[in-house]
Amino acid sequence: MSIKKFLFFILTGLFLTVVIPAQVRYTVIPESPRPGEPVTIGLDTFATEAVLFVNGEQKGKAKCFIVPPGYRQRSFTAAIITIPTTIEADNAVIRVNNENGILCEIHIKISPREFRSETLHLTPSLTTLVTDQSDQRAAESNRLWAILTTNGTDIYHTDQFIPPVTSTRRTSHFGSRRINQYSDGRRVTSIHAGVDYGIPTGTEIVACGAGRVVLARNRIISGYSVIIEHAPGVYSIYYHLDKILVEENTNVETRDLIGLSGSTGFSTGPHLHWEIRINTENTDPDFFLERPLIDKNLINSRIY
Repeated sequence: MSIKKFLFFILTGLFLTVVIPAQVRYTVIPESPRPGEPVTIGLDTFATEAVLFVNGEQKGKAKCFIVPPGYRQRSFTAAIITIPTTIEADNAVIRVNNENGILCEIHIKISPREFRSETLHLTPSLTTLVTDQSDQRAAESNRLWAILTTNGTDIYHTDQFIPPVTSTRRTSHFGSRRINQYSDGRRVTSIHAGVDYGIPTGTEIVACGAGRVVLARNRIISGYSVIIEHAPGVYSIYYHLDKILVEENTNVETRDLIGLSGSTGFSTGPHLHWEIRINTENTDPDFFLERPLIDKNLINSRIY
């Protein structure tokens, strides 16, 4: 082989090494989620965000974060994005981006799901409460949104969640299509964002997982309320408490006592409203009672 041909092959090989990126290795859990269920994406390379598209329309977005290595595990990039409860069964694409553009596209199939329906008949006092347009309520809503749209970098919890109460009696279910029948005759529809446990006032409420308390105060609609951050963009919410037993900006462990149940705020009787939000989207709390929040062993086994 001549020197010119030898140099040509060497330079061509170097050029291809530069311009052809290595294939991104990833996994999605689960591969066929239902509306209201989260999808965890694990990648072997750095990424900035994951964006959900259904029929070409953006339906959700999640920032990526680094999961540090564990025992016999390697670090990886993760994102958790929830399928909105308003989405019908369909094919979907999760587009993963980095600072240079599209890193990869992950095709998933959204499975069908049926939600319950219920009607709440509101008393005049509850009608007045839920239609409150005061500056205080607006300020409380703005603060809540500021919390839910904050994506930190700390990971406090990766295992399964536990139920916040020992009772299994539920008076309202996740994703229920609600009709609020106001005392003045108006009807307003909504989607129930969490699970309601019908329990007596004073029942102990525990943290479903380890995390940082980012809100612990009284609010007009949700009454005495606690919100715990568990991972970037992942929050558990506890509403209508009779008493709060934790303080903001403190850490809690799984099963730590955080409050006592009650019927404060917009409530038709003693109960706990338990809710999970992931990147602001209502997420079925039951999902992470059966699977880890971030399954590090499974993700490592699939991408490495």
